[in-house]
Amino acid sequence: MCCKSKVLKIIAIAASLLLLMPASVFSADSQLITKGSTTEKLVAFTFDDGDDGKNITAILQILSDNNIKATFFATGKAAENHPDLIKKIYQQGHIIGNHSYSHPDFTKIAAAKITEELAKCDDAIKSITGKSTKPYFRPPFGYYNSDVLKAVGAAGYTKTIHWTIDTIDWRGDSAADITSRVVNNIKPGAIVLMHVGSGAKNTVAALPGIISNLKSKGYKFVTLNQLLGTAQQTTYVVKAGDTLWAIANRFGVTINQIAAANNITNVNLIRVGQVLIIPGSSTVPVPEPGAQVKYTVKAGDTLWAIAR
Repeated sequence: MCCKSKVLKIIAIAASLLLLMPASVFSADSQLITKGSTTEKLVAFTFDDGDDGKNITAILQILSDNNIKATFFATGKAAENHPDLIKKIYQQGHIIGNHSYSHPDFTKIAAAKITEELAKCDDAIKSITGKSTKPYFRPPFGYYNSDVLKAVGAAGYTKTIHWTIDTIDWRGDSAADITSRVVNNIKPGAIVLMHVGSGAKNTVAALPGIISNLKSKGYKFVTLNQLLGTAQQTTYVVKAGDTLWAIANRFGVTINQIAAANNITNVNLIRVGQVLIIPGSSTVPVPEPGAQVKYTVKAGDTLWAIAR
């Protein structure tokens, strides 16, 4: 038992030391999502707001008339240009995700710039709604690569949302063309991409027909939270000395549930300051224990010597 106890102490200390390592070492890539994993007839409408937001009011009215909740991806500049409309989207119960601050091609900018773009957008929207855009990000132009997914994941955006059906409404295509693209390509779990700007001049005209056609096919309209099963998530910021086991125990969930929600591949590696999504948490977290023993590593120390 003595040896086993020492081994456990060594593991605990090693985990604490690992917490001090840089975020880039441990952050998991953002998960690319093109559709929901379901056989149910569910569809998620998503609307990108790049700048002018001309059609937001009309789109919100159509959604309200049909009792539909959707997901909007707004840029930081859009939030600055029409904060009243961003607030209205949020107040009507829709989800708002991050679409960058200035809509650059993320595959052509450095990781540090990606982080800056995401943070500026999140700050702009959070100043209006009081709520972060995490965990949802949609890449400008839909462009991404492995470096983008890595940088976005490191910034706390665990879900990069692409689409199943692109209406290509931004080109100004006719309402009939937009409608047919959706209705003819619909499948369970589909994520539909539309836009709210002035370029998408026929989206408002197409939307009622899309809704009625999908309803006739038995489809239900959901937000990304509902489609991906993330509606009950809360977040927790990792502190020095935390382990996934302790965090899971505090929130009444399992280590595997936290790992899956945050794309964590090694459950022994988390970092101080990391924002974790706590899936399905409905309990109040247990207060942290007051008594803790801290030790500062000195030159010449080894984990074996510390554990003694």
